[in-house]
This record gives sequence, structure tokens and C-alpha cells, in this order.
Amino acid sequence: MMSGAFDGVRVVELAQWVFVPVAGALLADWGADVVRIERLDGDPYRGLATQGIGTDRGGVNLSMALANRGKRSVALNLQHPRGLEVLHELLASADVLLTSLRPGALERLGLGADAVRERHPHLVYARGHGFGMRGPDADQPGYDASAFWARGGVGHILTPAEREYPISQRGAMGDRNGAMALAFGIAAALLKRTRTGKGSVIDVSLLATAMWMLSSDLLAALNGGEAQPVSGRGMLVNPLTVSYRTKDGRHIQLMFLQGDRYWGDFCRVIGRPELADDPRFVDMAARRENAKACVAELDAVFAERTFEEWKAVLSPLDAPWSPMQTIHEVVDDPQVAANSYLGTVLLDDGTEYRLPAVPVQFDEHPPHLRRAPEHGEHTEAVLTELGYDWDRIAELADAGVIP
Repeated sequence: MMSGAFDGVRVVELAQWVFVPVAGALLADWGADVVRIERLDGDPYRGLATQGIGTDRGGVNLSMALANRGKRSVALNLQHPRGLEVLHELLASADVLLTSLRPGALERLGLGADAVRERHPHLVYARGHGFGMRGPDADQPGYDASAFWARGGVGHILTPAEREYPISQRGAMGDRNGAMALAFGIAAALLKRTRTGKGSVIDVSLLATAMWMLSSDLLAALNGGEAQPVSGRGMLVNPLTVSYRTKDGRHIQLMFLQGDRYWGDFCRVIGRPELADDPRFVDMAARRENAKACVAELDAVFAERTFEEWKAVLSPLDAPWSPMQTIHEVVDDPQVAANSYLGTVLLDDGTEYRLPAVPVQFDEHPPHLRRAPEHGEHTEAVLTELGYDWDRIAELADAGVIP
């Protein structure tokens, strides 16, 4: 294994479900020792059945594997004073506390930011939450479908106006985008600590993540404009930035923002060189004025060939276009394979499965993906690292602090 950027960094993760645990997994990918603290009955995400990737899969729970790869799991009862004592011993040896608990729960446990930083001033204290740490809804529970998709405006902006109900979100979209931001914040705070010697408090909310993703629409709203509604192919301002339907019902996406740069070559490649000099389409201004006519011409052209045929025809064109792929085609895309955007996890029994890799690569290499831990798998090992002998470990088990 290559050395990781976070080798030697210990993260104590007090979180469940997807958003914050994925941030921990990203840090683990690059070498951090992520010790996740689970309740005695385990993260409820372990029991989620959905899409044939959770407990309903009949094999490896891929949902848990993606969110918790490379970590260690300690099962600990934080409602017990001795459980909190163990946690603080861990925090004394840690660099980061990563948590998804709501403000009220953290305060009840004596784990609010002020209390923890007073006791462990070296810690980076990182929180992921639904709606931010201030305001009337700071303590409201938030999942990505509510805090990100609904409250953050993503569902509204992506739903065609003619639909009676909003379109549904894909699984954990906001969670995994928020996790990237949270991991970035932690990395920045660790860098800052090398200069100041002090930890920082890092906050990322699903609401803020949605707003960042919708920055273009927010800029329009902030300047008195209106976000353009999604409907069919959208506004036909530039016929070279829309999708076209092929003979077999698939689609090709053009994205020629510099239309005049590509128009002549494009017309020659598709076998319609005369369109390049057509006065209606000769430049961007003409194509905009005659957008419907230009789209109609190209609709007819694209309807003449199949999806695979168009991929072959357009492949020599040095311009921004892409086939509109299915998710199975993405998995088998040679570009995905060439860049190792999917990684393989090998289990001790020889079983293996694939997971999406973190999109960041160091020195042109993806991280080595490791398996996710079983519930409480490393409880005893971590306690012995803290100096506990087997008698003390047995006492904690008898007291209901550990399983």
C-alpha cells in the first residue's frame, strides 16, 4: 500500500447513516485511522434494505461498505458515564472528532463544541448537519431528501413545470456531496493546526451543500432574475448545447458553448457540410435567432443513425459531446476503467466486490479500498491500545458499556 496523505491522523467518528460517515470513509481512504463509535445496537443504516445494495442483497451490504470502508468499529454505550470516559480517552489520542449528532444530543452528552475543545484543544471538531448550527431549525433532524433536496431547492429546480409532483431524488445525492465538503474542511483545519497548534470547529450542512450546487440559479435570484425552469430540452437558445434523439431512442448530448469554433467541423462530420454556410445557421447569432429551425434540422439528422453509430461517427470530432449513458454503461466505460474510478475490495475469504472510488487521486493513483468493519469488531483492540487490560474490559462488558 502507498502511504496516505492522512497517515498518522486519528479520527473518532460519532455518526450514523450516510452523510458524515462518508466523510470519514474518504479520510480513511487516504490513510486516516477512523474509529467509528457505534451504539450497542449498531448504526440503523446497517439494517436498511433498498435497491438490492443493503441488507436485501443477500451478501455484502454495499451501502454500509461504501460509507464505512477502511474504518474500525467500536460499540460503546455513551449513555453510561464509563462509556463517555472511554470516549474522552479516545479523543485525547485523536486529531479529529467527526459527528452527525444534533446540537441538543451533543449538549446532553457534554460533547458540545465548547466543552470538548476546552478539554481537548488540539482537536478538529467537525460537524455535519441538516440546516446549520444556528437558527430556529438547527436542532431539526435532516436527511438529504429533506434538508438538501427539498429545503435546498434542488428538487424544485429539477422538476419539469408540467409535472404534478416533484421528481424523486437518487439515493444519498446530498449526503455524498456534503461529505466531500466536510472532508475538505477537515483537511483544511488539519493544515491550519500545523501553523497554529490549535484545532478548529468545522461545519457543513446539507442545506448549504444544496445552495452551493445551485449557485448559478442563486446568482440569478440574488440579481432579481428568475431561475429557468426545467422542461423537456430546456430553452433552445443555443441548438448546439442540447441533446438529440437517435434512431433507436437513445440520446447524444452536445455542449458546444463556443458554437462557431465547432460548427463547421461538426457539419462535415455528420455529413451535412452545407449547413455550415446556411445563412440561418452561419454563426451563433443566426443560430440563436433560428434556433427552432436549426434544432429541427439536427433532429432529422440524428434520427437517421443509432446510438452506437453516432458514437462512432462523432468520435473523431474534437469537441465537447457525450453519449447519454445508462448507469450500466458507466460501469463498463473504458474511461472509467482506465482511470480506476471503480475500486475492488478483497475480503479474507476471497470474496470481492467493487465500489466507487473517491474522485480525488494522489500522484495519479486511486486509494487502496479496504472493507468496512462489522459492528463493534474492533472494540477490544482499541481498548487495549488505550491501556485497558482484560479485567477492565470484562468490567465494561458486565456494566453494559460495551457488548
